[in-house]
Amino acid sequence: MALRHPSRSSPPIRLAGKRITMRPLAASDFRTWSEVRTRNADWLTVWEPLRQSAIPDPTTDRSAFTSRCVQRDRDRVNGVAYQFGLFIDQQVAGEVNLNNVVRGAMQSGTIGYWIDQRHAGQAYTAEGVGLLMQFAFEQLGLHRVEICIVPRNTNSRRVMEKLDIRNEGVALRYLEINGVWEDHIRYAMTVEEWTIRREEIAVTWL
Repeated sequence: MALRHPSRSSPPIRLAGKRITMRPLAASDFRTWSEVRTRNADWLTVWEPLRQSAIPDPTTDRSAFTSRCVQRDRDRVNGVAYQFGLFIDQQVAGEVNLNNVVRGAMQSGTIGYWIDQRHAGQAYTAEGVGLLMQFAFEQLGLHRVEICIVPRNTNSRRVMEKLDIRNEGVALRYLEINGVWEDHIRYAMTVEEWTIRREEIAVTWL
């Protein structure tokens, strides 16, 4: 498969599932993204790294959000991360991101996601992760993707269960989450597994 890397002149990537669409967030999304993040602060921040107080908060600072979008566009152009807003009925409802893309001998990346609590439990996130896996394997040509989840984060783990993603075990004190070095369950899929399961996942989710 020929790899397709976005150029500075190429249009933003858009991925479409059965019920959702995904595209990179833009400065014009600030108001709706900020509303969702603010309303879901208690629901989300317990599962995220602490924000450095010296850095402007993109949730409340429009210029910081714009800078965030510019940096993510740069990451996409450089092929190190591909980050998408998840849209339901054309409204921001979450994000599904492919970070830490490594080429060379690894050809891997790490998926992370969050969803508006109003839409939780309806499998929108599973659909988004399936779309992103398809993109990672079939357009970026990666060999492996992984998703790392704090064991007690049952909502995020349920996404892995719905997609039947392989559990590789627990990495001790793997990431700093909300100020604490937390253990994480590492879930993963390789392109060989994707090839076997592609039709099943596509029929169910895509």
